[in-house]
Amino acid sequence: MSATQFLDPVVLEGRHVRLEPMEAAHAAGLAQAVRDGELWKLWYTSVPTPDAMGDHVELMLKRRALRTFLPFVVRLPGTGEIVGQTTFCNVDHEQRRVEIGYTWYAQRVQRSAVNTEAKLLLLGHAFEAWDCIAVEFRTNWFNERSRAAIARLGAKQDGVLRNHMRMPDGAFRDTVVFSIIPTEWPAVKRNLQHRLDRNEQGSDRT
Repeated sequence: MSATQFLDPVVLEGRHVRLEPMEAAHAAGLAQAVRDGELWKLWYTSVPTPDAMGDHVELMLKRRALRTFLPFVVRLPGTGEIVGQTTFCNVDHEQRRVEIGYTWYAQRVQRSAVNTEAKLLLLGHAFEAWDCIAVEFRTNWFNERSRAAIARLGAKQDGVLRNHMRMPDGAFRDTVVFSIIPTEWPAVKRNLQHRLDRNEQGSDRT
C-alpha cells in the first residue's frame, strides 16, 4: 500500500450503517441528530451543540486537510438519515497507529447494531486496508458506559492518562486508553460479527 492511501477519504458501508466522509453540507443533519437525547448536556463528553455544529464540522474538515483526522457521518442506509459521527483521529503516519474517537449517536440508535457495525467497518479498514499496528480508543474515566462498551469490543485497557486534558468547564479529565493490535483483530472481528448476527435475531441490545 502506498503512503498516499493511508487516511484517504473512503465510504464504508454495511447492512446497518453507511460511513461517509464528512462534508460541510452534513452540518444540518448532524445538528438534527444531536438533538435526539441532547447529547451535549453530558458533562463528561465534548459533543457540540446544534448551534455550534457548523463550526465543529469546519474544524473537522480543517483537521482532515492536515491529514490528522478522517471524520465520518453515520447514515442509515435504508432511510438516508444521519444519526451520528465517528472519526479516525490522533494519527501517527510513520507508525500507522490511529484512534477511533469523537463518536456519538442519536439516542434512538444507541444500543443497536449501528455502533457494532460501525466499529467493525472502521477496525476492518484500519487493519486490513491500512495495515495499522494498533487502533486506540480513549474515553473519560467517568464515562462508565463508554468504558464498558469499548471493553465489550475486545479492546484491552492500556492505562489511564491522569490530568490528560482540560474539559470545556475547566476541569481536568483523566483519560482511559484502550487498544486493539493486529494479532487480536481476528477474534475481535468474530466477536463483532457474532454480535451483529444476534442483534438481527433480536437477542443482543448491547
